[in-house]
Amino acid sequence: MSQTDDRARFLAAYDQDLRTDAETPSAVKVTQHGPVRLVTFMKGRGFVTYKDLGDADAQTVRRLVAEATAYFRAEPGITRVEWKSRGHDHAPGLHEALIANGFTQDDPESIMIGEAKALSTAVPLPEGVTLRQITDEPDVRAMSAMQDEVFGEPVSDEMADALLHRLSLDDGMQLWVAEVDGQIVSAGRLEPVPGTAFAGIWGGATREEWRGRGIYRALTARRAQAALEMGKTLIHSDSTEFSRPILERSGLLKVSTTTPYRWVRG
Repeated sequence: MSQTDDRARFLAAYDQDLRTDAETPSAVKVTQHGPVRLVTFMKGRGFVTYKDLGDADAQTVRRLVAEATAYFRAEPGITRVEWKSRGHDHAPGLHEALIANGFTQDDPESIMIGEAKALSTAVPLPEGVTLRQITDEPDVRAMSAMQDEVFGEPVSDEMADALLHRLSLDDGMQLWVAEVDGQIVSAGRLEPVPGTAFAGIWGGATREEWRGRGIYRALTARRAQAALEMGKTLIHSDSTEFSRPILERSGLLKVSTTTPYRWVRG
């Protein structure tokens, strides 16, 4: 089967299986508004997604964006909202409607999908680097702090609290780290999607001084092995331009793009 055929197959599976409850396993509340899902997470975070917008015209898109924004504005606990758009969607005028309602556009990310078995090959680690799965709170907080630092964000408890909450649900999510002399130098999580062939790999981050040595590839391969052990055959991820080439070398294909738009309460 050609890469073109694989891309079409993977994208169809993505639209079918990954654009419903699969996107929001830790949601506190989900409100369906027409085709749009209005999602509330812990710590005042809102999220907008949908399977598709059907044959909506620009006027309908403007209305949906305005109504979704009004919904979150009326929720005083919501401090910020992400609208998750996809490059292959039919959504005329979406960018303009979001900007008009106070959203700002983030950089596009690549939607990457591939066979788990293709990713699970052995990748040699540099001397002194070890991989392990973590579950204890101090390890989770250390991992989260490292990721905040790598992504250039202030170290906060928010992501660590969310991850610890997810671990308490025992829903199959796994956290993996690479360490040198007890220091976490790379990390990422694995999220099996119930009722589908998919597991997602997320949160990949490597300290700058340890990049280019195959550590993230090894971490990806180990998570793919764990996915296979769960019976999952497909891996998906939204990737930055930094990690996309690594995932492509590991065997994932770019099937589309996703662009986050963000609204912050003034």
